Amino acid sequence: MQHQAIFLMGPTAVGKTALAMQLAQRLPIDIISVDSAMVYRDLDIGTGKPTPEELAQAPHKLIDILDPSQAYSAAQFCVDATREMEASWQRNRIPLLVGGTMLYFKALQFGLADLPSADLDIRNEISQQAYQFGWAAVHARLAALDPATAQRLSVNDTQRVQRALEIYLITGQPLNDLFAQQNIIKLPYKLHSYALLPNSRVELHAKIAQRFMQMLDAGLVAEVEKLHLRRDLNSDLPAIRSVGYRQVWSYLDGVVDYDTMCAQAIAATRQLAKRQLTWLRKWPGVLNVNNSDDLVLDTIVNSMLDSSNN
Repeated sequence: MQHQAIFLMGPTAVGKTALAMQLAQRLPIDIISVDSAMVYRDLDIGTGKPTPEELAQAPHKLIDILDPSQAYSAAQFCVDATREMEASWQRNRIPLLVGGTMLYFKALQFGLADLPSADLDIRNEISQQAYQFGWAAVHARLAALDPATAQRLSVNDTQRVQRALEIYLITGQPLNDLFAQQNIIKLPYKLHSYALLPNSRVELHAKIAQRFMQMLDAGLVAEVEKLHLRRDLNSDLPAIRSVGYRQVWSYLDGVVDYDTMCAQAIAATRQLAKRQLTWLRKWPGVLNVNNSDDLVLDTIVNSMLDSSNN
């Protein structure tokens, strides 16, 4: 019998973790996190990571597997997620992959384009330009060379802007051209994809703002302060560039005041949610479910049961 797997995707703050834990009460599933920030230890409050009590009730794989000083990639995620999925199938269970890092989902389902490794000389040259002229100038340079990618990336999404420009300078090709050259892989399992969506963008924006203020009340600034004191961490690391952490780090550096930090973090989270929703609108074979629907749990469970019987 063909193995099965579940993708539970959705924008930030929509309630994916809560739904995954409810599904764990109804189906024989193992939860695998698909989140580029939850992989890091000591990034707890700002990532919305499940609490120790929740993890005891429903363990999540690929959480707390790296120190914040380390880098992580979509390629490494595919290796780790595939290993965990195989282990789940060996136990005659169904892996449920839940999160909002859409690139990781895409890499796992469709494979990765053959992108070049980092070129430290080019990366340092881009960083120097950003230091001298600001990231807006770097974004403008990307727009001149790869307009499609620049249009998709916010000027504040500095990590991806830098990587996109680096790739163009190495290969001479825009990202879309490189992605078009990748081979679509045939998955060795039956995939069930669900997108958990809000009623409206207005509702989602309100939840994002409310959740960030709750994170602050829960001690987010103190959490980032502990990271800020470490000599081996800086604002250029992927962990620290995560939404929320980047803005609080700037506040601790004295670059912005508290109110500005809050406004910037909420705005950046909204931009993240917008990008996630854009990905989901184009996702093939996905079943959209509403986060305010009282029957959303039954919808997914019944969908899985019907599939198993067919």
